[in-house]
This record gives sequence, C-alpha cells and structure tokens, in this order.
Amino acid sequence: MEFKDYYQILGVPREATAEEVKKAFRKLARKYHPDVSKEADAEARMQELNEANAVLSDPEKRAAYDQLGRGYQPGQDFHPPPDWDAGFEFSGRGFAPGEAADFSDFFAELFGRMGGARGFAPGQRAHFQARGEDHHAKVLLDLEDAFTGATRQISLRAPRTDAQGRVTLDTRTLNVKIPQGVYAGQIIRLAGQGAPGSGGAAAGDLMLEVRFRPHARFRAQGRDLFLSLPVAPWEAALGAVVAVALPQGSVKVRIPEGAQSGRQLRVRGKGIPGTPPGDLLLDLQVVLPPAATAKARALYETMARELAFDPRQQERT
Repeated sequence: MEFKDYYQILGVPREATAEEVKKAFRKLARKYHPDVSKEADAEARMQELNEANAVLSDPEKRAAYDQLGRGYQPGQDFHPPPDWDAGFEFSGRGFAPGEAADFSDFFAELFGRMGGARGFAPGQRAHFQARGEDHHAKVLLDLEDAFTGATRQISLRAPRTDAQGRVTLDTRTLNVKIPQGVYAGQIIRLAGQGAPGSGGAAAGDLMLEVRFRPHARFRAQGRDLFLSLPVAPWEAALGAVVAVALPQGSVKVRIPEGAQSGRQLRVRGKGIPGTPPGDLLLDLQVVLPPAATAKARALYETMARELAFDPRQQERT
C-alpha cells in the first residue's frame, strides 16, 4: 500500500490552518470538478482532493495522520503498525456506510474503523438540551491485568483546533479500573467522561476499547490463550506431566504418550477468567537436545543403531 501525502495533494504546508486548508480545497475543486473541468484526469483528481480534504479538515483525523505519517514520502510502501491509534481520543463522528466508498485503501486502513456515531445532518437543529457525544479511544493493557484486575493510569491525546486554526493535542490522564476477565475488543465505559452536554444535559461517556500489548509467551483470542509449549523427546515419546506457568499461577498438563510436534492440547477453563472462562491451547513443539558433548553424541548414535525409525517413510509410500 502506498503512502498518500494529503498536504501535497492540496498544495498546503503541514502547518496550514483550517482556513488555509478550506481555501486550497475550494480552489482546486473549482479546477477539477468533473462537471466543469476539461482536465483529462479530473474525476481521479477530484477523488484525491475529496479524500485529502476529509482528513485535513477534521482535527481528529488530521492529528492521527500527522502522528502516523512522519518520515514517509508520497508513494512509499506503507503499512500502519498494529494499534497505531492507541491513546487517541476520538469524538465518534465517523463515516456512514458507503460514504467513503470512493476513497482509497490507504484511507480505509487508517480511518475505516474510527468512530461510528454521526453528528446532526445538514440543516437539522439540535434541541437546546442535548447529551454530550460519546468519545472513543483504544487502550493497550498487559495481559496480566486480565487475570488480576487493576487500576491503571491511562493518558489520552485529544485533538482540537486552537485559536489560530491549527491542530494541537490536549493530553488528559485518567485512573481507570480494569475488571478481572477483560478481553481484547471489550469496551470499558466511563460514564460522564465524554464531551460535555449542552443546556445542562449530561456529558457523554468515554468508551475505551481494550487491546493487549504483545506478550512474550501468550497470544490471546477472546478469552482463550494460545502458547507454544516446548517438550523434550522423551516427554513426547513416553508421556509426561509438565508444569506450565500462566500469567497468574501455573497448571500441570499431561503430555500424551507418542505426542508429535504440532499437536494441540486444550486445557479447559485455564484461559482468561470469565463466565465462562477461556481455555488454554498448547501447541506442542518437540525440541531436541544438542549433541554438544561426547556423551550426548554417543546417545544419539545408539538411538540411530537401535531404533528402526525412518521419519520420511510416509513420503515414499
């Protein structure tokens, strides 16, 4: 996927004010609008202009784009890192289904899942009393928090336009209670922490979408945990009971006799706590000890002579 430089498309500098972005878009739209333009590529250029304006005229999208796009050049191969938008607080004003259908894959990858609620339609008036908008943010937690529960201090960056019409980021810090059993994708609702209401109405809520930081050993899917479990050749061949350390505590697991690499064992109820709890899924990986000493080498040579074993026999039948 190619990186798109929206500032270059509109012909404005990165420090351009909201008014300068608006003027640049209107000027170029008059030139390339398919109804009036004689340019051969008018329709494609107009689509590019609409996309660039949709991002740079929206303080939230512009701040996120600026954060992500530092150091990239137009046309450069681009893949957004996982959870790139964690810590950004969005108002929830998104795009209605199909509204951005003509925008690029680049736009969809960055902003396709951002927000969801819509503001008032053009010409529609709000009542004097109106509840504040809900805000949305993605937060990264440690997997261990799901087992114990915790109170975590979380910092969020909320874009806004300053008095000069430039986008800036305000940071606020919240103490958030993380419930035991939380899983990736779960929403933690903080009542009254969204946008303020008007006319004395209640403030909106802040919706925190949970994601886990990469873990050195485990991968979570829902409340299930996945782990690659190394086992010695004799444990796999003869069977064994081994202890598996969990994010909290441990569990003893029986390795069946004759187990092979790639076999998956399921230990029910030993995933992330919940009602019901998730499972622990172990992908067995048989690991050979190195023939690094004379004794170890002699043992392998004895096995080679005494065991009538051909691991490639199936390939020849």
